Amino acid sequence: MYFCSMAKVKSAFFCQSCGHESPKWLGQCPSCKSWNTMVEETLVRSNPKALIFSRQRTENTPILLTEIQKTATARIQLKDTELNRVLGGGLVLGEIILIGGDPGIGKSTLLLQMAIKEQMNVLYVSGEESDQQIKMRAERLGITNPDCHLLIETDVTQIINHASKLLPKVLIVDSVQTLFYPEIESAPGSVSQVRECTALLLRFAKESNVPVFLIGHITKEGSIAGPKVLEHMVDAVLQFEGDRNHFYRLLRTVKNRFGSTNELGIYEMQGTGLRMVENPSEILISNTDGTLSGSCIATTLEGLRPLQVEVQALVSTAAYGTPQRSSNGFDPKRLNMLLAVLEKRCGFRLASKDVFLNIAGGIKVDDPAVDLAVLMAVLSSNADIPVNRAFTFAAEVGLSGEIRPINRIETRITEAQKLGYTHVFISEYNKGLKPETHAIKLVACKKLEEVVKKVFG
Repeated sequence: MYFCSMAKVKSAFFCQSCGHESPKWLGQCPSCKSWNTMVEETLVRSNPKALIFSRQRTENTPILLTEIQKTATARIQLKDTELNRVLGGGLVLGEIILIGGDPGIGKSTLLLQMAIKEQMNVLYVSGEESDQQIKMRAERLGITNPDCHLLIETDVTQIINHASKLLPKVLIVDSVQTLFYPEIESAPGSVSQVRECTALLLRFAKESNVPVFLIGHITKEGSIAGPKVLEHMVDAVLQFEGDRNHFYRLLRTVKNRFGSTNELGIYEMQGTGLRMVENPSEILISNTDGTLSGSCIATTLEGLRPLQVEVQALVSTAAYGTPQRSSNGFDPKRLNMLLAVLEKRCGFRLASKDVFLNIAGGIKVDDPAVDLAVLMAVLSSNADIPVNRAFTFAAEVGLSGEIRPINRIETRITEAQKLGYTHVFISEYNKGLKPETHAIKLVACKKLEEVVKKVFG
């Protein structure tokens, strides 16, 4: 057995929003400034001698940093290439990963799909659904893994005991807010329960070298529920994002001790589960005949991944006197700034017109390289002249109307060339480019006026 009785019982007040601890009740949390979120919880201070693990602990001694031999990190390669990419190249032994996201976005589907399709010994623990519910979903997704075990349990001591006997390659817990530790009298989902259960699972992962996935609920503000220390305890924090009105899902890395935090995984939700999207541009760019005005293609980056996104604009006469400026998926303040540059530097009068901007597919971008495509889409709608669908744009626009260079231009050019674009508009100030090495034509410009002449003639 892993556990025995513990001592030193005391109570404290915890903020249910951020996990701040206080010895007395407060109307407002001093940490997150939320009102009426302090709840009294009976907690137990862990006695280090109370937890007895099967493996004999060895005493660590100080060693010189220069004497440490560097070894390659052992990783488990998954069939899910998008999840592999986000984790930095696969699962690290003993890693504990926290996945958060909106209710119904597909967190459980993602991990259940991994459990039933990976050819390895997997233990899937559910505290929210019955075995029949999970069986129905697994059959819909298609069960191909004969070594997938299911455990319906919320007692963390029982979960760890079963996992220590089975010793699976991967342990999945859905969700951490449903777990409880019997030695703590607080209700499941409380700050002390979530923190203690995570600490026990973390210790099990490190002692047994079993990677652990934890599914976490999120608050109405979009952050993972529970104390902030929960995100500091785990090795990786992944955010599963998406819109229920769109089929795509984005898996972002918020924290990763064993890889980059700039990676992005893209999935498409289908009736048979989540499909990995190897070419994201196929779901972000609409298939039109190229005769519609107000549409332009931008080459952007999501983390380290190049994407082609479609920028759509609509310019019309203001019907109610006061012109509107509205954007979906793009910063409205940056849109206002770019429109001011267009009016000041190029002489286009848009002050009395409504301007609506949309990034197709529901994706949100904050890359400055989209600036030039935004302005070309606005001008295209204003003049009702379509932009050639073989053109793509990758440049930032400055306040003086100059076309500014952007980072990782070679990656963007290569992606545009691979997808069949014939021209890419970039800044002339990008250094080190060799046009002869690219099949796509590089159109380098210094000023916004040059781009307007070359695109619209």
